[in-house]
Amino acid sequence: QVQLVESGGGLVQPGGSLRLSCAASGDTVNHYNVNWFRQTPGKEREGISCISGSISGSDGMTRYARSVKGRFTISRDNAENTVYLQMNSLKPEDTAVYYCATSFLACETFVGYTGNFPLEDFDSWGQGTQVTVSA
Repeated sequence: QVQLVESGGGLVQPGGSLRLSCAASGDTVNHYNVNWFRQTPGKEREGISCISGSISGSDGMTRYARSVKGRFTISRDNAENTVYLQMNSLKPEDTAVYYCATSFLACETFVGYTGNFPLEDFDSWGQGTQVTVSA
């Protein structure tokens, strides 16, 4: 089973940029559909981006929620076994804990949706990384 570790979060001013990493071990990340979610206290988890893996039949395809499209870019480095989320033009409302998660379900299952997604829909979750956008 794949294990995931997020990193790259921090404090950034509005308009700034951060790059989050989701490092995988135990298996090759390009096999999986890798999702990025975010969550703020008291709110449900939001699916913001996903990159399809070979399991999907559409390897490398990306999806974005409307809230981040045009500002965030998801990518994958197979050599590093890592998925990245480049976040530009950050806004205070982007403040959240960001999680990556692998799933056998297609990217469109989660991206653009908010909810308490069933754990059985995922292979693995990372521990999360805090992103704070504030002046």
